[in-house]
Amino acid sequence: MEKKIASLHENAFVIDAHFDLLMDVEIQRARGRKKVIETDYLPGFKTSGINLIVASIFIESEFLPEMGLRKALAQIHSLYEEIDESSHHIMMCKTYEDVRKAKQENKIGFLLSLEGIEPIGHDLRLLRIFYELGVRIVGLVWSRRNYAADGSHFTPVREGTKGGLTAFGIEVIEEAEKLGMFIDVSHLNDEGVADVLKMAKKPVIASHSNARALMPTMRNISDEQIRQIAATGGVIGINAASMLVAEDDDKSNLEHLINHLDHMVKIVGAKHVGIGLDLCDMVMKYISPNDFGKFERIPFDVIKGHESFKEITKELIKRGYDDEAIECILGNNFLRVYEEVLK
Repeated sequence: MEKKIASLHENAFVIDAHFDLLMDVEIQRARGRKKVIETDYLPGFKTSGINLIVASIFIESEFLPEMGLRKALAQIHSLYEEIDESSHHIMMCKTYEDVRKAKQENKIGFLLSLEGIEPIGHDLRLLRIFYELGVRIVGLVWSRRNYAADGSHFTPVREGTKGGLTAFGIEVIEEAEKLGMFIDVSHLNDEGVADVLKMAKKPVIASHSNARALMPTMRNISDEQIRQIAATGGVIGINAASMLVAEDDDKSNLEHLINHLDHMVKIVGAKHVGIGLDLCDMVMKYISPNDFGKFERIPFDVIKGHESFKEITKELIKRGYDDEAIECILGNNFLRVYEEVLK
């Protein structure tokens, strides 16, 4: 079994399509540490055989709106500094050729995504700046309202009438696709997802969302949304956050996580499902109390670090997935989207 798993990870292009890494790295560097990725994360990346990490730019609510842009730029700066210090191990990826080069050179590639457009506020000109800095994926919202759209809450909240995309949100999609970015609908509410699927001309992804049919939170996506995302050529990445896996913490485990993957595969096939673990145990100590208020349960990772990533592959083998399907799920599906969009 171990040899088979190693072979699959060698043959596939292994991707974690969503990781809030930079929040931790930026804070650690501000406290004087260097080579945070090489010291704290690289061993797990290497053990897992991961080739590419999508590093999201997530801004805590307590810094918004005034500090959103500054915090985002600080996170990006921290990654560039880390790459300078650990250039033998990690690299920035801005093009599809960069993504392929990372594996060829036995490095971990990093692709940047925005988890919410709060850093650009209402100034569309700033999207070009983030593109030049390396951002290639635009998640319009986290689970809160901003100038582009409304977020999907983890649990019901008191609010007024929900909306889909704003006029500014439509402009963001159009500008993002013109620049060479694509849209991530994880964290969008249903109205916003519907609008994106009508508007987008490039593949749409849900980088870190599970199946609402198995865990009924609005933060997960419906069967119809799964079909519609697949119809764009997009991919859905399964999410290891406990409150998106099962209603009971005791059932929030690897088995139930892969049940979500099975469910999606039954609907759209193995060509449209991937992995976006959204591992957050290492950053929960930083999360604002205001953000904790959005959760009925304090979330935990059902996959304990990237060093446990191969447990997913082991479970897929046990469930009878063939090699091609496993390699697609491990990352080849997301790689297909990158090849189509990234220039």
